[in-house]
Amino acid sequence: MPESVESRWPVLGRHDRAAEWLRIWTNLGRSPRTIDAYARGLAEYLQVCEREGIDPLTATRAHVAVFVRELTSRPSRGGPNVVALDSGAGLANATLQQRLVPVRLFYDFLVEEGVRESNPVGRDRYTPGQSGRRASALVPRMVKLPWIPSEADWLRLLAVFAEEPIRNRVMLALAYDPALRREELCSLRSDDLDPAHRTLRVRAETTKTRHERVVPYSAPTGVLLSEYLQHRATLSRARGGLFLSESRRNHAQPVTLWTWSKVVRRIALAANLPRFSTHTTRHLCLTDLARMGWELHAIATFAGHRSTDSTLQYIHLSGRELSAKLNSSMAQIHAWRIGMLTGPGTAGGGQDASV
Repeated sequence: MPESVESRWPVLGRHDRAAEWLRIWTNLGRSPRTIDAYARGLAEYLQVCEREGIDPLTATRAHVAVFVRELTSRPSRGGPNVVALDSGAGLANATLQQRLVPVRLFYDFLVEEGVRESNPVGRDRYTPGQSGRRASALVPRMVKLPWIPSEADWLRLLAVFAEEPIRNRVMLALAYDPALRREELCSLRSDDLDPAHRTLRVRAETTKTRHERVVPYSAPTGVLLSEYLQHRATLSRARGGLFLSESRRNHAQPVTLWTWSKVVRRIALAANLPRFSTHTTRHLCLTDLARMGWELHAIATFAGHRSTDSTLQYIHLSGRELSAKLNSSMAQIHAWRIGMLTGPGTAGGGQDASV
């Protein structure tokens, strides 16, 4: 187990199996951020076990539920006045799911090692060998539709971005055009570009699914990119990170995820769009592709999703668009049904209405 993780979460050092499990994930090459997230979630669970006198190796579903209860009642930065789950009383639903992932994986490991027979953390799926029975999840997963900026919102944001340095403008363009995730964007290298074909390579090690893909970008983005490459040459001519810092402390070093997040947050607040984040451009791009009539599988390939189930979560069509689709596709059926009510001799098979 990495020393930084053990020093940050001493409880992990008191549980040999937990330390062994994290060491395996580290040796498998998981990213430091992933290891840190796993360590945090498992450490918080083990702390609850120690406080409640629970042996984590023999814990039951009821014991894990104690951990869930603490997470759902923990004070949130969103505020104490809450009337519903995911509204501020405890951790958000997505955060709850993240905290439970390492606990679930830890018990998977214990089952594989023969330490226990079952995993007390449910997955909401059918249990092998038990036809018709489901191992329900401890915390139901809430899937929210992503927030998509309106055209007016987008124009307001672009007006603020227009005053930004060329690097930030190119990063926004590439965040939207090929729907890049934050890590994919910040990890781009100068040799990932193919300006002749206006495509870029998203390397497997930078993606969430560990699948490499090649994606296109538009001609306007190409113009911005060409301008930025000329500017980048004044900072460094060495191959490496595409987007470089211009600060004194990290001059000519690759831009970090946190730097880009701060840039987007600052501009979002300046545009009075606090809900805009580094992932909003990806939501918007994939939604725009759906609006243009792209097939689901094509969007999934473009986005780098393992399955179309993930893609469906990103497609957020407005109520007006759904209404237009309904009206256009149902017009003839509606007319026929109403005609059955209003046409002569149709009601009651032509019999007297008083019968």
